[in-house]
Amino acid sequence: MDEVIMDQIMYVAHQTVSWIASVAIIFGGVVPYIPQYRDIRRTQNAEGFSTYVCLVLLVANILRILFRFGRYFETPLLWQSIIMIITMLIMLNLCTNVRMATELNTKRRSFTGAKLYDSLQPRCAPESTDSKDEEIKVPKRLFLDDARCQVLAAHVLELLFKMRSSLIEVLWLSGSCCE
Repeated sequence: MDEVIMDQIMYVAHQTVSWIASVAIIFGGVVPYIPQYRDIRRTQNAEGFSTYVCLVLLVANILRILFRFGRYFETPLLWQSIIMIITMLIMLNLCTNVRMATELNTKRRSFTGAKLYDSLQPRCAPESTDSKDEEIKVPKRLFLDDARCQVLAAHVLELLFKMRSSLIEVLWLSGSCCE
């Protein structure tokens, strides 16, 4: 009788530990991005965050999901990939919005336009510059909203559908190493 009770206790303990480990696997990759998200949102400054990391993680997790069609793996890993893709899209959205707002705030716009104003000035008058009309130089955008990135993503997806399972396995391993 003691042996049956002990087996039931061990079964419940095993299931509990397995469930806790699965939850940790699913949400463990997202936890480091929570403070970053809160910090970027609070300060409205995304300078220290690399969108290229988001790109690499998006590609790696998409490859992992595509790999599952060829070779089955555990469901918590599939959920981890789905949660990471959602997280990376949320982070990219936040960074893009913050950088666009920062970029729009640093540029000064004129209703009449500087070229029209300059063409109406007499040629012999000394040039006077008004600091309000000058445009502040903004660094080149680093976030991924180019048409080049969309074309690259389309080519990657096209290649993925043409590949054989052995190549998908190589990409799976490289995607797992990127994380």
